[in-house]
Amino acid sequence: MTADTVGGVWTYALELTRALQPYNVEVLLATMGPALTSAQRKDAQSIPNLNLFKSDYKLEWMPNCWLDVKRAGDWLLHLENRLRPDVIHLNGYTHAKLPWKNPTLVVGHSCVFSWWQAVHGDTPPVEWQRYKDEVTNGLHAADLVVAPSATMLRALSTHYGVNGNARVIANGRNPEHFKPAAKEQFVLSAGRLWDAAKNIDRMAEIAPELPWPVFVAGDFQHPQQPLQNNSIAQRCKWLGSLSEPELQSWFAAAPVYALPALYEPFGYTPLEAALSGCALVLGDIESLREIWSDAAVFVDPNDSQALKTALLELMKDEQHRRKMSRQARERALEFTSARMGQNYFAAYSELVDSKIAQAEEEFAQCA
Repeated sequence: MTADTVGGVWTYALELTRALQPYNVEVLLATMGPALTSAQRKDAQSIPNLNLFKSDYKLEWMPNCWLDVKRAGDWLLHLENRLRPDVIHLNGYTHAKLPWKNPTLVVGHSCVFSWWQAVHGDTPPVEWQRYKDEVTNGLHAADLVVAPSATMLRALSTHYGVNGNARVIANGRNPEHFKPAAKEQFVLSAGRLWDAAKNIDRMAEIAPELPWPVFVAGDFQHPQQPLQNNSIAQRCKWLGSLSEPELQSWFAAAPVYALPALYEPFGYTPLEAALSGCALVLGDIESLREIWSDAAVFVDPNDSQALKTALLELMKDEQHRRKMSRQARERALEFTSARMGQNYFAAYSELVDSKIAQAEEEFAQCA
């Protein structure tokens, strides 16, 4: 399995690895991108069915990445030859076109073209054409394409085309790790603060006008860009980049979690917040509607006044807040890591069985 160390893919890779333990699946995790933090390394080392292989190659959405992408591909093929896995699970696109010996599964967690459309309202500039070509080739080479939501799968089809075998497998979390506690009076938001798609700047706009403080967790340093002046840290109570146990404690105490996202193909932090008993205020976008249905308060992500009004209503009306908290948690319990692991194990088994059947057919033809 490949993974990057930036954001939700890392969380997903470790949670899926844990969920695959009952099926006796060993995960050989090859990481790319920025170096692991000490907390990430500690989390990985705590999982008995995970073996970690680290690199610092640039990711396919980073500037001037293509030489690194090529070198990463050579490294991955070397790992396959050495480790002989049954399935290649890629959490990126371009390496799916490599000459793998074993079946490939590609998961589309997000992509530049759908991100750009959501954030900027148009298509990326011409310098992103190579990225589009590489992603298209990778998706068409994969034996199976997976997305965490139907919205994301449609986006992949719209921007790159998806041929053949494709399905939705929702992400999940272990509910045992997220428990509600005594709720205090504050609003919580979390995510990559440098990512315009999270739209947490919208929270900073209204934070001084709310009776409860707004706490924001996350890193506002982009991995490939210089540090920018950040209004979030100035107008909200910025918690910095928290470890998973620290963030779990904040979720447990928060009565309301807000993420007025412009783009979120699935969204791990709303799931974690809902499991922790938070009422949700989310951007009114197709993917979050798909995941949360009537279990969240939805607002136009471009309307600061609507966001403020929704938060004030939850702050002032405890009965409404408790109702939305219950509905969010009930919905969240449909997205467990156990279900995610079961669905991925079924997909892996299908790929392996298909390879065996193909080999038997080829042998019969030769005979």
